[in-house]
Amino acid sequence: MRLPHLHLPYLHIHVHDRPLAGDPHPHNPFHWKLYFCEAIATAILMILGLSAVILLTASGSPFAAPLQQHPYLQTALCGLCFGLSGTAAAMTPFGKVSGAHINPSVTLAFSLARRIGGIDALNYMIAQVIGAFLGTATVYEAGRLVAWWGNMAVSVRYGATVPYGQISIWWAMWSEMFVTAALIAMLYWLAAHPRWKFITPWSGGLFFLIMNPVTAWLSGNSVNFARTLAPALFAGQWTGLWIYVVGPFAGASLAVMAIRMNLLGRLHLLEARLVNFGHHGRVPALDDPHRKMTHPDDPTHLPPGHGPA
Repeated sequence: MRLPHLHLPYLHIHVHDRPLAGDPHPHNPFHWKLYFCEAIATAILMILGLSAVILLTASGSPFAAPLQQHPYLQTALCGLCFGLSGTAAAMTPFGKVSGAHINPSVTLAFSLARRIGGIDALNYMIAQVIGAFLGTATVYEAGRLVAWWGNMAVSVRYGATVPYGQISIWWAMWSEMFVTAALIAMLYWLAAHPRWKFITPWSGGLFFLIMNPVTAWLSGNSVNFARTLAPALFAGQWTGLWIYVVGPFAGASLAVMAIRMNLLGRLHLLEARLVNFGHHGRVPALDDPHRKMTHPDDPTHLPPGHGPA
C-alpha cells in the first residue's frame, strides 16, 4: 500500500540568539563569553595605549625628549599609537569574538542602531570599564616593580585625559562630542560597506593621527569614558570627569541620528562588530574566531530533514 505524497513548504529554523545582530534569544539574556572577551580586549587597548603615551610624553623617556621640540608631531603620534593599540586589541582572538567595541560610545551607537540589545549593551560597557581598570592596573603594577617606569607613569598621571584649564570647560565637552560623532560616523560607514569592512579596525590610528593635533589640547580626545575613568582612579585626577560621559555619549547619539536621517547615505549594518564579520550576530568560538557562520535563514545550514520536502 503506497502512502500519498505530501508536499510541504520550505521550513526554516530561525536562530534567535544573535546578540550582536539585535535579536538575542529572550531566554538567554546574558552572553558571558562576549563580556569576558570585551573586557580583555579593552585591557589590551589600555596597556598598549597608555604605555605609548608614557613613552612619547613622559619626562625621562628617550622618545619624549626629541619630540618636545615638535609638540604637534608628539600629539599626532600619541593619537596614532593609541588608535593602533585599539587595532592590536581588535586583532586578538578576544577582540574578534566580542567585535572589539572597546569603547562605551561605540556600544551606545550600536545599541541606538538596534544592533545590540539593552542588556548586552550595558554589560559591554561594564566589561569595558573593568577591562580599562585591569589594563591601567597592569601599567601601575609595572611601575611599582620598575622604578623608572613608575616615575614616568606618575609624571603623566598614567595617561589621564583632562580638560584644558585656560578656557571654559564647555569647549572641552563640545570637542569630545564632535570628535566622538566623527569617529562613530566613520566606523559605522566603513563597517556598513563590505568593500571597506577590513579597514574598520585600522581606521582609529589614522583618525586620531589627524584629529589629535587639532583638538586634543582641549580635552585629550578621549571619546571613551572607560579610557578616561581608569587612569583617573590611579592618578586621583577628577577634573571635569563629567564631560567624558556627556560629550562622547551625546556625540554617539548625534552620529546615529545622522545615520538614520541618511545624511551619510543609506547605510545598513548587519552586525555590531568592528572586526571579524560574517557571524551574523552570533558568538564565534574563542579557539576559532575566524570560522564563519551561515545566515540563520539559509536552508543550506539546516540539519537533515529540515530543508525542502
